[in-house]
Amino acid sequence: MQYVRMGRTGLQVSRICLGMMSYGTSNWREWVLNEPDGHPIVKRAVELGINFFDTADMYSMGVSEEVTGRYLREFFGQREEYVLASKVFFPMGSRPNQGGLSRKHILAGVEASLRRLQTDYIDLYQIHRYDPNTPIEETLEALHDVVKAGKVRYIGASSMWAWQFAQMQHTAEKHGWTQFVTMQNHYNLIYREEEREMNPLCLATGVGLLPWSPLARGFLAGNRTRGGGGATARARSDTMAHDYYYNDNDFDIVDRLKEVAQRLGHAPAQVAIAWLLHQPAVTAPIIGATRLSQLEDAAAAVEIALTAADRVYLEALYTPRAISGHA
Repeated sequence: MQYVRMGRTGLQVSRICLGMMSYGTSNWREWVLNEPDGHPIVKRAVELGINFFDTADMYSMGVSEEVTGRYLREFFGQREEYVLASKVFFPMGSRPNQGGLSRKHILAGVEASLRRLQTDYIDLYQIHRYDPNTPIEETLEALHDVVKAGKVRYIGASSMWAWQFAQMQHTAEKHGWTQFVTMQNHYNLIYREEEREMNPLCLATGVGLLPWSPLARGFLAGNRTRGGGGATARARSDTMAHDYYYNDNDFDIVDRLKEVAQRLGHAPAQVAIAWLLHQPAVTAPIIGATRLSQLEDAAAAVEIALTAADRVYLEALYTPRAISGHA
């Protein structure tokens, strides 16, 4: 495993981040692994040198944080050995103030996450989306306060418009508050709209990219069919994937990905992740794995060197598309 600084910080993280949305309870999503089934996969991730783990309060409605905390306490000797990320924003119930980025919800949310994770601090606490209903000053001051209270080490953001992110960073700087050090955005070989504004902004300001859905919700594994669906439980039940992907151009890009992967002697998923690792400002893609083979592929991708010609060939078929992932 390789390790890099997380954005402009001094924090060292593995080049692969294990996304913990896949572990929790199948009552939440059909494809989510229950705790015993996820155990060997997370254990193997640690053996492979992964030290960076990303969850969120709303994954399995809190159960993901609970099992993540138990896994990491079992597999690591000391808390300092791993980097733990979580998120706040999406509703954790149906009553008022159980979601969003108000001061009330952020302060309640971080305490609830700490309890579920059974830890004293979260390394990277991220706003899961932009909240148009809360003044950004309220959100940023609350995040600054949880950092100064020692409950959070760094803060990050996730999918939004680049102008919104720039406005938040400027406001934090103006008030002397903690600024975001990472952006977790929707970015992969068949969704590259982030290259227009967000990625250049992050590169210019030293913000590390943590792309979510680096395999396009499994689409770039090359096992989806043009008629819709696929062989896996996630392919059959993941309606969001059908909203984001599955147009003809997407399949054309996957066909080219398969061609390059075959020539290089790697799996399509490995080449897709390697392509991301070659992109400017990318710190660590967030990988979801429900099988050991998926995890092994992701870890092996770190060692794949793509030439400039390989990258140009993979990128050549891309066409502009509607923005997705901000909602």
